[in-house]
Amino acid sequence: MEPDAPINVLNGPLQICGLDPVTGFFRDGHCNTCAADQGSHTVCAIMTAEFLAYSKYVGNDLSTPRPELQFDGLKPGDSWCLCAGRFLQAADEDCAPRVDLAATHRRALAIIPLETLIAHAHDGGEDSRSDQGR
Repeated sequence: MEPDAPINVLNGPLQICGLDPVTGFFRDGHCNTCAADQGSHTVCAIMTAEFLAYSKYVGNDLSTPRPELQFDGLKPGDSWCLCAGRFLQAADEDCAPRVDLAATHRRALAIIPLETLIAHAHDGGEDSRSDQGR
């Protein structure tokens, strides 16, 4: 599986989304994607309690630890490469998390309008991601 070119939605180099926990389709900390990534795990989302509850409600429990999958569960403030379709669904329901545009792969634009991503952009203030060493 060869990843697509690591370009973000701002046409710059794709930045790291999250290293603690390690995220991404390739589990490399980036929201890289490829043809095999059926869910388009391309949106670097900063988790909120509201979004985690919503995701669990719609059938994708991201907050419960799954030791058998070496997954500790996500908590508010964690950054995660979210499926573009799930982000758009949450945006339509007014509970989408904030987005790190520099770490969101341009492939997300095939599903989500840039204006929607910009409307949910992380303000760039105090960094709330769990990969502070970026």
